[in-house]
Amino acid sequence: MLDGPFRGSEALAAGLLSHRQMYGRRYRRIFPDVYLPADLEPTLKIRSRAAFLLVRDRGGMLAGYSAAALLGADCAPRDVPAEVLVPRFLRAHPGLSVGYQRPDVLEIVTADGCRVTSPRRTGWDLARRLPLVEAVVAVDALTYPDRFDPRGFRPADLLTLRAQRPGAAGCGRLDEVVALANPLAESPMETRLRLALRHAGLPAPEVQYEILDRNWNPIARVDLAYPAAKLAIEYDGEVHFDARARARDLRRDNELARYGWHTMRLDKRQATTGLARTVENIRIALARRVTVDQDRHHHH
Repeated sequence: MLDGPFRGSEALAAGLLSHRQMYGRRYRRIFPDVYLPADLEPTLKIRSRAAFLLVRDRGGMLAGYSAAALLGADCAPRDVPAEVLVPRFLRAHPGLSVGYQRPDVLEIVTADGCRVTSPRRTGWDLARRLPLVEAVVAVDALTYPDRFDPRGFRPADLLTLRAQRPGAAGCGRLDEVVALANPLAESPMETRLRLALRHAGLPAPEVQYEILDRNWNPIARVDLAYPAAKLAIEYDGEVHFDARARARDLRRDNELARYGWHTMRLDKRQATTGLARTVENIRIALARRVTVDQDRHHHH
């Protein structure tokens, strides 16, 4: 029953636990009167739900990365604190970031049973305070088009909000964030890689590019592509590491190769600590493939 965050006082009052059980080894206190099962991994989503229980009765809500996590936009770095907005003073707690504000009622939605700032308001808050690349990562994640939602938001909405709130902190660089954002991006790593390629002076790759066969039937959709060079770049997250997925990827790469495409697959390390080298490898592959393509045309 108590498989997620809970208020200790409520669990005791409902007779779900005794004091002894609650203070025993099976549960741990994360905030005042808020507990987690000891074996539950404290992901940002779990810690954020716990933080909401702390501020639920004070008119509080989740904001920033916490709101993003509950809205399904998984874009936060590891171990960021849970983030709440409250209308009045709240004592500081480790692992909790507190802001004082009461957003407009139109900027509040419910996600996973918690009050959270809307995608648009969350994007506005994150885009103004994060470093440029992470601001774009957050905006991309919050505008992912498959989250079809009437409350959803487009990157350009940030400029509308700025016009309504002149002088808001950090809104000078929103033009740049909006210009770099791409709602088609499907993962933070993909966004970081796309921005790294642009930063290195390479042309912007196509995002979620559909490759067609000779009869215009789709063969594959790739994360990033340089169609002129027939170079596909795939970021393989954790899901790609079982044998079956590997075999499927290999079949697809071979099928693309029949149509003259070369696929570069990147793992997490190549997209994080090895990013500079990855960008260099893509630059070389791109130059080589463009040259080969030109040679081919000369021989025809």
